[in-house]
Amino acid sequence: MPNMSLKKVPMPEQNPEARTRNFLEVALGYTGEMAKEEAQRCLNCKHKPCMQGCPVNVNIPGFIEAVAAGDFEKAYHIIKNTNSLPAICGRVCPQETQCEKFCVRGIKGESVGIGRLERFVADWYMSNREQKKGSIARNGRKVAVVGSGPAGLTCAGDLAKMGYEVTIFEAFHTPGGVLMYGIPEFRLPKALVQKEIDYLKQLGVEIKTNMVIGKVLSLNDLMNEGYEAIFIGTGAGLPNFMGIPGENLNGVYSANEFLTRVNLMKAYKFPETDTPVKVGRNVAVVGGGNVAMDAARCAKRLGAENVYIIYRRSEAEMPARLEEVHHAKEEGIIFKLLSNPVRIIGTDDGWVKGIECIEMELGEPDSSGRRRPVPKAGTEHVIDVETVIIAIGQSPNPLISSTTPDLKTNKWGCIVIDENTCATSKEGVFAGGDAVTGAATVILAMGAGKKAAVAIDNYLKAKPNKIKAAE
Repeated sequence: MPNMSLKKVPMPEQNPEARTRNFLEVALGYTGEMAKEEAQRCLNCKHKPCMQGCPVNVNIPGFIEAVAAGDFEKAYHIIKNTNSLPAICGRVCPQETQCEKFCVRGIKGESVGIGRLERFVADWYMSNREQKKGSIARNGRKVAVVGSGPAGLTCAGDLAKMGYEVTIFEAFHTPGGVLMYGIPEFRLPKALVQKEIDYLKQLGVEIKTNMVIGKVLSLNDLMNEGYEAIFIGTGAGLPNFMGIPGENLNGVYSANEFLTRVNLMKAYKFPETDTPVKVGRNVAVVGGGNVAMDAARCAKRLGAENVYIIYRRSEAEMPARLEEVHHAKEEGIIFKLLSNPVRIIGTDDGWVKGIECIEMELGEPDSSGRRRPVPKAGTEHVIDVETVIIAIGQSPNPLISSTTPDLKTNKWGCIVIDENTCATSKEGVFAGGDAVTGAATVILAMGAGKKAAVAIDNYLKAKPNKIKAAE
């Protein structure tokens, strides 16, 4: 019998006061009984509207029906059929603007907790079963994947299952891309990401770290080494800045650097580790997206007393997930909305001592559809801070495109592809994810990786197999 409650089954969470003193996961996940209760809210609609919002086309009603029946293993295999990283997606996907947005239950109440159920199923499987690769017939053909973020991992895994010999080339010393160095531990435990990476290795994927493609090797070098196709999934790792006075002062970070130090170099374990991040008593984070929320909440956990989110629009226009804004408020993050920095003020010896802002008001909508913020004359004011973190977006790193003249990019530095095939202007080279779209979501990058894997398979099937020809 359906559960007709208008509310989702609440997700257990750490107490806000306790969690600001640790980096453990905030949301604690459903129990089996909670998951079945929430799954019974699904009406199993004939037309499956929720699926139209899923970039990787998960059979959502199918897996939820299995959860409702208590068959969690079956639910996992249904999800895994199209989603390579369910434990990750269940935690960081913006379900409220994707699958849950189209849920019929959301018309007169809250939508079914699709993301919470996906997370439960993935966690249950990881705790109770072992991922098995099965037997894969190898075709002897080599494909290179540049970047080990969500797009690269997904593409590599799908190609390996098709029989290709896949090598991932990762610039950092630890694979995982934004999943490892961008998203904090309290939102996405690194052990989960590592399990997915270990599974790829079981599939036969080779991962080479400290390989900066465009510096150590070029795309042409990879092709000369026998790779018949290349997928570029390098993400958007080049931080944007505002261009205001004082951005070169000590104590100013890009959110990329700040979060990388906190995550990949484990600054949150200082003094156990030797990569501390100076935050001081007062921190300003400029921006209103998920990255800004992550940076602000990390700063709080590193000991800052006052952490300010400075955002030039109102909360209604803020691009961060509602859940992340809610958690930030619970943790005492101070929101300075309709406010925009005009300069960062420094001490005589070059350190940050404050940030000057001006109040804003919303005018007519701009090209994004959001109302354009307009400065209010005479409202300049200074906030005393020792650290400023700029979190206003990222662009693709130009290293590969600048060393590959025949790789076409647009005016924003994004790689230009054929939308149907993910093919770039360079023969045999494909691309997807943030390197193509600019900064977006994990699940959209995964969708691009899946699409590119199919395109690469089609491309190589149309070319002679030199291995079989030699036999």
